[in-house]
Amino acid sequence: MDNALTITNLRIEVAGSGFDIIDDVNLRIAPGEVLGLVGESGSGKTTVGLAVLGHARRGVKLAGGDVMIGDAAMLALGDVALRQARGRLVTYVPQDPSTALNPALRIQKQLIEVLEFHNFGGSDKARQERVVQVMSEVLLPSTPEFLRRYPHQLSGGQQQRVGLAMAFACRPSVIVLDEPTTGLDVSTQAHVLATVRDLCRAHKVAALYVTHDLAVVANLADRVAVMYAGRIVEQGTAAELFFNPSHPYTRHLIAAAPDMSTDREMVGLRGRAPGPGRRPVGCSFAPRCELATADCRAEFPAEREAGPGRLVRCIRPFEIPQSTQHVAVHSSPIAASATHALMVRDVCASYTGHEVVHNVDLHVDRGECLALVGESGSGKTTLSRSIGGLHREWTGEISLGSERLARSARDRSTAQRLRIQYVFQNPYSSLQPRRTVGDSVARPLIIGGVGKTEANRKVGEMLERVALTASYANRFPDQLSGGERQRVAIARALVSRPEVLVCDEVTSALDVLVQASIVELLSELRRDLGLAMLFVTHNLPLVASIADQVAVLADGKLVESGPTEKVLRHPEAEYTKRLIADTPQIAAAVET
Repeated sequence: MDNALTITNLRIEVAGSGFDIIDDVNLRIAPGEVLGLVGESGSGKTTVGLAVLGHARRGVKLAGGDVMIGDAAMLALGDVALRQARGRLVTYVPQDPSTALNPALRIQKQLIEVLEFHNFGGSDKARQERVVQVMSEVLLPSTPEFLRRYPHQLSGGQQQRVGLAMAFACRPSVIVLDEPTTGLDVSTQAHVLATVRDLCRAHKVAALYVTHDLAVVANLADRVAVMYAGRIVEQGTAAELFFNPSHPYTRHLIAAAPDMSTDREMVGLRGRAPGPGRRPVGCSFAPRCELATADCRAEFPAEREAGPGRLVRCIRPFEIPQSTQHVAVHSSPIAASATHALMVRDVCASYTGHEVVHNVDLHVDRGECLALVGESGSGKTTLSRSIGGLHREWTGEISLGSERLARSARDRSTAQRLRIQYVFQNPYSSLQPRRTVGDSVARPLIIGGVGKTEANRKVGEMLERVALTASYANRFPDQLSGGERQRVAIARALVSRPEVLVCDEVTSALDVLVQASIVELLSELRRDLGLAMLFVTHNLPLVASIADQVAVLADGKLVESGPTEKVLRHPEAEYTKRLIADTPQIAAAVET
């Protein structure tokens, strides 16, 4: 069977520098096949995905190689031909569905525009029929009332399904999906993934699925390609690659991925991939690889066959790094005192009188981590913001130790505000861009009356504690990676030695290696400092790796709570059972 997409010797450079971002990338995807492209942030996954559309970001140059979709050479097409090819021959679904939809146009208008631009169907009636058909394909209503809605009137999952409808509207040969489920809860994610799988198979569309979520790839993709520092280091079928990875980097990725169906602990990886112009002479992964030898550092390994359909760039394939074999028993929390570190009793929270959280009771003890889980809209963030004093419209009782807290953080004492700290989901917006890292981390200390010299000393110590260095104090947020920014946010929250730490989806935007290192860091700090932690997330496999207790919210109500292993392995509430069933798991996918 001819390939729908063939990428040959693709090279992409930083314009005017000659430094390559992508080098020697070779991929092929057959009609109806899904290829997962995985790797940590900055590995070049999205850059390759955009090249399939014949596009490069500003400052980036498509320097060599071929991208063939059928007989069309995408890198050789002129502007007019490219505009015709995009949407008809190849389509793109971005990570954030709101960026794919025009907020000023109704859903029907946007779908019709795509069909009209490519003259699909040849008549208005045929295009109207296609709109109804494609909405049905993505399991959305095609009623006049629904089609007249604007994007902001849809949920995140519905927006993403409309984005898929637009992508599949003209029956393309190839579709590029760039992290399309990152911001979705597990139930919505499961529906979107099933839609992608069914549409690709039914219409023989080749899909390049760009992601850092290995569990999604294990359950969705037919084959997987692993990228590191702009190069493909391993390719193979999903089942074989996850069951027996041949490249040590792939083994580290899998070891860092949380999975509910195993009892192993997530294992992070120190260091970071080299950027453009900084790649070493030999294997790019050698500086982080415990198996590296002098031969590895001498030259980049040639592509070799590691089995039927298995390709790898490693001179020591299938050898297992010792660090990826680590399995640890979840540590027991510090013995609880008579008073809970944090207690929530009969809390109801509202927005302009509309109640969204109903009579919730929970508590967290010193040294304990309680995971608060549920779908989007279940009330998790509203409850956590109420605890942090960031949402004021609530009733009931929230106590920090033996002290009852006021509704608003402004009405709480300085000491109370310092004793309970909040780490936000987005590390890019939670730091003041005009403040240095040192100034941001020192802020709670200055508020607490600590002198500048003492504050600087404590800032340096805390930056070292979160696996950065004291030299980071002089940097600005835009000089840091996402993982480094989140570490700075954690350092800022912990520098005042709080008793309670509220983490609101703090790893959702991070790749698996950075996520694993953040989880390791939080677990270590919780043990050493005796922190009580409320960990808000919709990532159930992550819960298994970090939490002692789990509380499940559905429609603002607490439907189940208890020890992590009991709730995840033997759930009682039907809602919890559905959440777990919808959660992709690597081990379960490999076994099937």
